[in-house]
Amino acid sequence: METVSVSRRVKLAWRVLLDAAFAGQVEARSRASEAKPAGPSLPPERVHASGLMLLAALQREGRLIDFLQQDVAAFSDEEVGAAARVVHAGCRTVLRQSFELEPASPDAEGAPMTVPPGFDAQRIRLTGNISGQPPFRGTLKHHGWVARAIRLPAVSDALDPRVIAPAEVELP
Repeated sequence: METVSVSRRVKLAWRVLLDAAFAGQVEARSRASEAKPAGPSLPPERVHASGLMLLAALQREGRLIDFLQQDVAAFSDEEVGAAARVVHAGCRTVLRQSFELEPASPDAEGAPMTVPPGFDAQRIRLTGNISGQPPFRGTLKHHGWVARAIRLPAVSDALDPRVIAPAEVELP
């Protein structure tokens, strides 16, 4: 079976959401394939290999896992802040290399916003006192994020994607 890249899967999912006829075709094929006996399934580390590789890059460049696994309660705010700057810089580099992001809403945070009938609930999350039917009037608290482009590397079958960071041994 051919491996489909994350960006291609996102494009297909988007098309399924927007095109009812295409969604029907996908569902029909899915039901047909469910009727057939399934072949060997991939282990979770292969199914989620791209996510594990992204986590490995965040660890390699920003030491994100080390930072999050550390109990910072005993450290001063200044020490935590200094460590956070290093983690932030490395993780931001990985984020920018792996994704092109844009706001889910073009409006400025804090601006009044009208949410129309038929709004995309994946792009807009309503909070607060939600009653009645749209249009809703409120204040944009966070503009959200949408991935415009995804650039995750292909994962070689020779690699064990479960290894996020190898143990490091310094020799004398």
